Amino acid sequence: MIRLMLIALAFATAAFAVEPDEMLEDPILEARAREISQELRCLVCQNENIDDSNAELARDLRLLVRERLTEGDSDEQVVAYVVHRYGEYVLLRPTLSAKNLILWLTGPFLLILGGILAVLFVRGRAGATPDGLSADEEARLKQLLDE
Repeated sequence: MIRLMLIALAFATAAFAVEPDEMLEDPILEARAREISQELRCLVCQNENIDDSNAELARDLRLLVRERLTEGDSDEQVVAYVVHRYGEYVLLRPTLSAKNLILWLTGPFLLILGGILAVLFVRGRAGATPDGLSADEEARLKQLLDE
């Protein structure tokens, strides 16, 4: 019952870029295709999933996903097939692996490094300020202000 409600909810949303001739007749397969399409990046639009994109390549990818599902592939097999064909860049949420570990760690590393540098900069500037003017400097300043 819950599964049917989720499928109905999926169809209650806007169709976005998916055209009627792309949709599968089986509502369960169509719901799976839509779910997979939400996770795949449009290689033309780059920050849009293929379900929302109107690009021709996104349409081709949507059709490919539906074709693989009708052939009996699992969701994981469909995603693996698309990744094998187009590379991991097609995933909107890349997996954490040894190959891309540097990409996952660079952001937090730069944030921490920036924080440390900011603290060091502020502390350095606080220590660089003079405690006061020497007697000669005060006399010269008084002379300049009186003129």
